[in-house]
Amino acid sequence: MQVSSLNEVKIYSLSCGKSLPEWLSDRKKRALQKKDVDVRRRIELIQDFEMPTVCTTIKVSKDGQYILATVVTFETLSDDYSKIVFLHNDRYIEFHSQSGFYYKTRIPKFGRDFSYHYPSCDLYFVGASSEVYRLNLEQGRYLNPLQTDAAENNVCDINSVHGLFATGTIEGRVECWDPRTRGRVGVLDCALSSVTADSEINSLPTISALKFNGALTMAVGTSTGQVLLYDLRSDKPLLVKDHQYGLPIKSVHFQDSLDLILSADSRIIKMWNKNSGKIFTSLEPEHDLNDVCLYPSSGMLLTASEAPKMGIYYIPVLGPAPRWCSFLDNLTEELEENPESTVYDDYKFVTKKDLENLGLTHLIGSPFLRAYMHGFFMDIRLYHKVKLMVNPFAYEEYRKDKIRQKIEETRAQRVQLKKLPKVNKELALKLIEEEEEKQKSTWKKKVKSLPNILTDDRFKVMFENPDFQVDEESEEFRLLNPLVSKISEKRKKKLRLLEQQELHGKEEEEEPEGKPSDAESSESSDDEKDWVAEVRKQRRLLQQEEKVKRQEQLREDQQTVLKPQFYEIKAGEEFRSFKDSATKQKLMNKTLEDRLKLEAKNGTLSVSDTTVGSKQLTFTLKKSEQQKKQQEAEKLHRQERKAVRRSAGHLRSRPRRGRPFH
Repeated sequence: MQVSSLNEVKIYSLSCGKSLPEWLSDRKKRALQKKDVDVRRRIELIQDFEMPTVCTTIKVSKDGQYILATVVTFETLSDDYSKIVFLHNDRYIEFHSQSGFYYKTRIPKFGRDFSYHYPSCDLYFVGASSEVYRLNLEQGRYLNPLQTDAAENNVCDINSVHGLFATGTIEGRVECWDPRTRGRVGVLDCALSSVTADSEINSLPTISALKFNGALTMAVGTSTGQVLLYDLRSDKPLLVKDHQYGLPIKSVHFQDSLDLILSADSRIIKMWNKNSGKIFTSLEPEHDLNDVCLYPSSGMLLTASEAPKMGIYYIPVLGPAPRWCSFLDNLTEELEENPESTVYDDYKFVTKKDLENLGLTHLIGSPFLRAYMHGFFMDIRLYHKVKLMVNPFAYEEYRKDKIRQKIEETRAQRVQLKKLPKVNKELALKLIEEEEEKQKSTWKKKVKSLPNILTDDRFKVMFENPDFQVDEESEEFRLLNPLVSKISEKRKKKLRLLEQQELHGKEEEEEPEGKPSDAESSESSDDEKDWVAEVRKQRRLLQQEEKVKRQEQLREDQQTVLKPQFYEIKAGEEFRSFKDSATKQKLMNKTLEDRLKLEAKNGTLSVSDTTVGSKQLTFTLKKSEQQKKQQEAEKLHRQERKAVRRSAGHLRSRPRRGRPFH
């Protein structure tokens, strides 16, 4: 038993390996098993699992109890082997029952494939003819054939969900027919869709494999090595996969539990995801393949090849082992504990461009190259020999590369020029200086290093997008950072020096001089005084700038001349004041900043500064015309009442004389 692994998927070959002659004694067999590992690992699941001649088709019965193999093709009409139909290469059709041969008939032309339609009990035969022959098993006679537009038909299949019949032609088309009306319902031009930018095709692609899956999915294989996945609602393929060998696709199968498609040509079996098209794994048998069959509800794979012996492969990822060989699960678990080298350890992966550079494109399709994904595997010894012949000066190039690497290593040890970003250069320089100070402190004391903003991807946009540029001329920045102006002047000088170094291509950088401890202590005592003085200075500057802006705005308002505007009223409409609606419409079209400026100008909005540098906004709500009229009416009413009001001072009662009443 051999084990291969591709993309971390284990494939156990149960049919290859050394076999022991039957005439050997038990003692001799035990001795060979102790010496030879291949003999010790040999597992014979099915005795004499081979054909007397080459077989072209292999299938498993629906109940999973029987494996059948023939020369052309066959179909089981029952769940077991009790009802089978065989198609021979001499135009004969044989019907077999459980007891053996039952009936024999012929079709007019040589057949290549057939399918069984269960609802109508019809057999559909395709072959070297433009007609699709129909044989009804209930009536026991041939029905009128279906006339296709093709010269010949290669394969056919019937959808098990809705009964759609499809046939693949030698012109590279797939014709779909409705068995109920015996009419063609659609045609797919697969030959045109199989041609991609990377494929090289020397002949017209014909349809060599066809398989339905569910109600809407269909896979088509071509004679040039492409597999096309279709949704029946569209004439364009969902995916196009190339086997890279240029050989006809022999068989296509669906594995529903893992959403995989198995496609095989005579050299390789590829398993790939039907949604993404990503290769799941691949398998290269010893002999050229003719057919592949998936064992139902398990991870076993059966192959029919040009050799009489048929292949059995077990892939645990696809599913469990069949019931009659359930011990394989325990056996593979034991083999997992002793991992071995993979098949491709001694191979070199090369692309098609590499083959062109080496002059080995003529080896494509030969045993020297094994197609895999977007390239090929070739023997590592052959690769080194050819590369040495093609490029005899490879050692000189290797020597130059080593010298170049040494020079780059020595350059890396020098003082590197600081490359500042295009946005927020001053902020970046500030962060670099802080990082250098932290590094100096970590040398003296063991301090945990914090992440740097410049190297953090979360703040990457801050130094690339101009929208994040810090506006140092804004009022908020100048009031909240009063001492930044002095420090920024020093930093701007340093920036100019760095830019000059970049222009002249210098690779050295002047180290900043440190400050003495006495100066640091003296400066720390004057920080508060400097801060207060700088805040006052910035506030005076802001007030002067605001005064200048107001004077310029007043000067512009005086220079502007208002021109009258005329409006035309439509016929049949009364004139109404549209001043408010037009003003509202203009306000809605303006930005928030323009609206705030307009409201501040009209007096409905007032902006004032606070002591800490923030802003305070005060809004005055506008009143409608009806509210204004009501207020005017109330004001007039109060004035009228006040005018007609009479004094009531004479109604005061005079104090009474006499004894007070207790």
